[in-house]
Amino acid sequence: VEMSQPNESTLDVSLVQEHIEGLKSEEVQKRKQSIQNLISIATAFGPERTRDELIPFLLDFVDDDDEVLVVLVEQLNQLTAFVGGPEHVHLLLGVLENLASVEENSVREKAVTTLVQVAELLPSNHFEESFLPLIERLAHGEWFTSRSSATGLFAVAYDHVTEEQQANLIELYGQLVIDETPMVRRSAAINLAKLALKLNKQQLISDLLPVFAQSAQDDQDSVRLLAIENCIAIAKRLDLAENNQHLLSVVRNFYSDKSWRVRYMIAEHFCELCEAFGTEFTQAELVAALVRLLKDSEAEVRTAAAKKVTGVCGLLPKEFALQHIIPCIKDLISDQSQHVRASLASVIMGLAPILGKETTLENLDMFLHLLKDDFPDVRLNIISKLDAVNQVVGIDLLSQSLLPAIVNLAEDRQWRVRLAIIEHLPLLASQLGQEFFDEKLGGLCLSFLGDTVCAIREAATVNLRKLAEVFGKDWALATLLPKALSLYAHPNYLYRITTLSVISSIAPVVGEENVKSTIVPLTIKLAQDGVPNIRFKAARTFEKIGPYISKNLIETLVAPCLSNLLQDSDPDVVFYANQALRSVA
Repeated sequence: VEMSQPNESTLDVSLVQEHIEGLKSEEVQKRKQSIQNLISIATAFGPERTRDELIPFLLDFVDDDDEVLVVLVEQLNQLTAFVGGPEHVHLLLGVLENLASVEENSVREKAVTTLVQVAELLPSNHFEESFLPLIERLAHGEWFTSRSSATGLFAVAYDHVTEEQQANLIELYGQLVIDETPMVRRSAAINLAKLALKLNKQQLISDLLPVFAQSAQDDQDSVRLLAIENCIAIAKRLDLAENNQHLLSVVRNFYSDKSWRVRYMIAEHFCELCEAFGTEFTQAELVAALVRLLKDSEAEVRTAAAKKVTGVCGLLPKEFALQHIIPCIKDLISDQSQHVRASLASVIMGLAPILGKETTLENLDMFLHLLKDDFPDVRLNIISKLDAVNQVVGIDLLSQSLLPAIVNLAEDRQWRVRLAIIEHLPLLASQLGQEFFDEKLGGLCLSFLGDTVCAIREAATVNLRKLAEVFGKDWALATLLPKALSLYAHPNYLYRITTLSVISSIAPVVGEENVKSTIVPLTIKLAQDGVPNIRFKAARTFEKIGPYISKNLIETLVAPCLSNLLQDSDPDVVFYANQALRSVA
C-alpha cells in the first residue's frame, strides 16, 4: 500500500503515509499505533482505494501479536462505513475470517461479533454467495479455533436463508455439537440458545431438540452445565405437554448428574427453570429435584439451592411449600457448612410474606436459630432483612421474639455485626415508635458512641442524625443531645473526638438557637483541648457546621477561636484552622 497520489482529504498526507509504513514495522507498538489509525488511512484513500488497496493488504496482513490483532478487529468494525456502502461490505469478510481462526480467544470472539454485525449489513445475494460459504469453511476448518468461531454465526445466518439451507445449517451445527474437540462442543453449547430463538416451534422440536439432547449428554461436564441454560430457553418455547415429552428426562439427568458442577449450575438457575416449566410441572417434578439438591452431598450445591428456596416457594401454593420445602429448610439451619447457612439466611426472611403471619409465628424459631448462629455472615444476613418479618408479624410480636436477640447482637464480638445493628436502628425506630424505642433501644444506640472500633463510632454518629430526623428536633434535644454531648469531658481523647463527630452530624437538625446555645460553645471548648487531634477536629467541625451558624456568631465567637488556632504549635491544627476560617468567612 502506497500513497501514489495525494488525496483531496484534509488529512495530513505525510501523517497517513507514516501510518501506512507503520503497518510494516517490526516494532509491535508502531504496528499497533498504525492499525489504530486504520480509519484515518481509509478516509484518506476514499472508498475505491480502500477496496482496491487497503483491504487486499489487510488480507495478507500477518501478525503474531495478539494486541495488534485485537485492535485490528475493532477497527474493522468501524471500517464498514468506509468501503462504499453495503454492496461492498462483503469484502471485509475475508479479513474477519482469518481473524476468526487465530489462536487467541479474545481476537476470535471480537471477530465473530464483528462478523455478525457485518452479516446484518449484507445484501441477500452477497449473503448467499459470501457468508454461507464462510460459515462452511470455518465449520470444516482443520483447526478447532475456526470450528469454534463458526458456532457463533449460525443464528444470524438462519433468518437470511431458504428452508433447505436452514436444514443444512442445523445439520452442520449438529456436527459441531459432537465435534472431537471439547472446546468446539462447548462453543456450540454456548451459542445453541441463540439459534433456538430463531426457529419456529416445529423446527425447534424436530430439528434442534435432537442436537440439544446430544449436547446435554456430553461426556464433558463443562459442556453439560451449559446445556442447563439452553434447556430453560427451549422450555420457554414449549407447552407443558411438550416439556414433559421432550425435556423431562433431560432435567432429571441434570439434578442427578455425577458432576457436582452440573448440579450446582441447575441449582443456580432453579427459579428460572421453574418459571420456564410452569407451576404444574414445578409441583409435579421440580420440587422433588430441589429437595434433592438441598440434601446434596456437596456444600457448594446446597449453598446454591438454599438461595432459591424463597423464590421457589413464591411459585407454589402455601400448603405445598410447607409440606415439601419447609422441612428441608429446618434441616439446613443446622447445616455443617457455614456458607450454606449464610446463603439460607440471605433469603429466609423473605418467606414471611409468603407464609403469612400465623405460619411465620409458628416457624419463628428458624429465624431465631440463625440470628444466634456462630458465623457472623449468617447473623448479618438475618439482621439485614428484619423488615420483611416485621411487615408480616407486626412490631409487638417482633419485639417479644426477635428484639432480645437483636439487643444481644449489639454486643457481638464481630464488629461487622454491630455495624449492621446500627444501620438498621433507624428502620426499627420508625417501626417501634418513640416511646418503645427509648425504653428498649435508646441506651443501646448511645452506647455505640463508646465502641472500641472507630467505624462503629462513626456509624453511630451518622445514626444519631437519622434518629433525630425520625423522631424530630424536640426528641433530639430532650433525649439525644444531653447524653451524646456528655462525652466531651471523657478522659479518653477518642471519646472527645466522637463528641465533635456528633456535633457535625446533628447540627443540621437541632435548629439555630441550639447551635448557638450548646453546639458552638462546646466546639470552642474542645478547640482548646490539650490533644492536637481534637483541636484540628474542632476546626474541621466549624467548617462543616458553618452554614448553620449565624453571621454574628461567626464574627464574635467562631472566627476569633479559629484565629487563635492559627498560632498553634501543631502544623495540622494550623492547616485546618486556616481552611475553616476561609470557609466560614
